[in-house]
Amino acid sequence: MFNFFSRKNAQPERLFFTTDIHCHVLPGIDDGSPSPDMSATLIRRMLDWGVERIIASPHVTEGTFENTPETMDAAMAQIQAVLDTHAMPVKLSHSAEYRLDDLFKRQFEEKKICPLPGDYLLVENSFISEPWGLDQTLFQIKVNGYTPILAHPERYTYYYTQKKRYQKLHDEGTLFQVNLLSLSGHYGKEQRQMALWLMEHDMIDFLGSDLHNLHHAASIERYLASRDYRNDRKRLASRILNDTL
Repeated sequence: MFNFFSRKNAQPERLFFTTDIHCHVLPGIDDGSPSPDMSATLIRRMLDWGVERIIASPHVTEGTFENTPETMDAAMAQIQAVLDTHAMPVKLSHSAEYRLDDLFKRQFEEKKICPLPGDYLLVENSFISEPWGLDQTLFQIKVNGYTPILAHPERYTYYYTQKKRYQKLHDEGTLFQVNLLSLSGHYGKEQRQMALWLMEHDMIDFLGSDLHNLHHAASIERYLASRDYRNDRKRLASRILNDTL
């Protein structure tokens, strides 16, 4: 997971980008931060990494986190009040992480979605199998004027034996966002190796923390203090689009 020759007790370095487009810091509406106070604690950690702008991405998933623009706006107001009280120097907004399911299709048809700046749309597959009709769904997103960004493709293990599928999706205009937690080895060796494979094939367009909790924060901080991070940064710094949004 980490290079055995990393410096002992090395201090975390700062990220080479300042905008995080994928994190779960809006309080109480998904499996991320449970409260405004925890949200503020997580955001303080992100500030230490050099993050200046956060576009939170609450889950929108049928049957579990059926968020709407209204529920996300309400959670956003709660944490913004805490940030204002403590004068925390971060620019916070929100989009969403949309599971490509029937709820997404309904919200998309009803124009009840929250895109990223520039009309990018962060979407995710199921972790069990590719969604039925994925190509058609992505096509509909594009013809309606949005650019899909597929969240953490390196975590969809059903693609590991069909890597040409990654290339096809990317070639057809779906951008890829890889998690810092994958590069850190947090999920396991296979996920880091797949993230590196995507890196080698120039298919990482965005990075995101996918931060949910303090355990995730600690994993990212260990990564930022590692030789792995210094090597990955050299390969990714000229490609990542986070700060262009």
